Amino acid sequence: MTEKLGIMVCGHGSRNRLAVEEFAKVAEALRASMPEYPVEYGYLEFANPVIHAGLDKLREQGVTRVLAVPGMLFAAGHAKNDIPSVLNTYAAQHEGLTIDYGKELGIDAKMMQAAGARIQQAIDAAETDVPLHDTMLVVVGRGASDPDANSNVSKVTRMLWEGFGFGWAETCYSGVTFPLVEPGLRQAAKLGFKRIIVFPYFLFTGVLVNRIYQHMELVAADHPEIEFLKAPYLNDHPMVMETFKQRVEQILTGDNLMNCGLCKYRAQVLGFEAEIGLPQESHHHHVEGVGAGCTLCDGECTGACQEQAHRHEHDHHDHSHDHGHDHGHHHHPYPHADHPLGPNSMKKG
Repeated sequence: MTEKLGIMVCGHGSRNRLAVEEFAKVAEALRASMPEYPVEYGYLEFANPVIHAGLDKLREQGVTRVLAVPGMLFAAGHAKNDIPSVLNTYAAQHEGLTIDYGKELGIDAKMMQAAGARIQQAIDAAETDVPLHDTMLVVVGRGASDPDANSNVSKVTRMLWEGFGFGWAETCYSGVTFPLVEPGLRQAAKLGFKRIIVFPYFLFTGVLVNRIYQHMELVAADHPEIEFLKAPYLNDHPMVMETFKQRVEQILTGDNLMNCGLCKYRAQVLGFEAEIGLPQESHHHHVEGVGAGCTLCDGECTGACQEQAHRHEHDHHDHSHDHGHDHGHHHHPYPHADHPLGPNSMKKG
């Protein structure tokens, strides 16, 4: 039988309608740039179609080999555990179907070009002219219970800091780890820079991006002597779309390996030694599609559903990974959940 290839873009999902629409543009861009392949997409939760529905569509088109890519910046729990678990389960249930998994967008020259362009947008749109040496950059990452993923955000910060020549730069996170956005920005404001640029290193909009800007405005209100600029998130920058295409092509060339040298599920990463060899499982199977099509707000989130999303972040803050043979479900607490500059509502034990 002749092998037929298809592309599957796998995302987390969002209650925010605009975020879901923005994610769908990734599939549209891949269809346009790789017309020889059928392309579908799906989400773990909060939005439809769910991943298995997208895989169903590919099979209906005669696809026998799926090239699946995570629609995520860095490889933490969702990319390492939840998505592969869903894909592996689906492949086991459909004889004759092969699913090959690609790597996350990661640290990439194209991604740095996209990030630099978004920061430059904020600078160009500013009403005042502040020298770069008097400007501080604050890059905000999603935040994970995986120190490898968190450290990648710090590397992005350094690449942009040194690339532009800013006077200083810091990294903050929207949740799970530390420092969180508001305490991080309050520390940053003490350094005496005339301008602070806040750049959410996020692919798409949603509750968290809106929350980042809200925290920035709170700090800005207390520091009228500092000019705060909002840099746009990455969204559909052409270089982001080019990186997605490259990740699909790398599956075919075999250059699709994730970084395992600092993976807490393979190596004795300081502070996370207890998580070596945990099984690969998804906690999303019971909530696929739940919360899809939020009707509380049209487009930009008004905050009506943010508390529910915030509770979900803390209820499901950690994931596991398949480097062992135990099939129990493991959730290890983030070891620094009580850090004074981080979220202290995550449960230990």
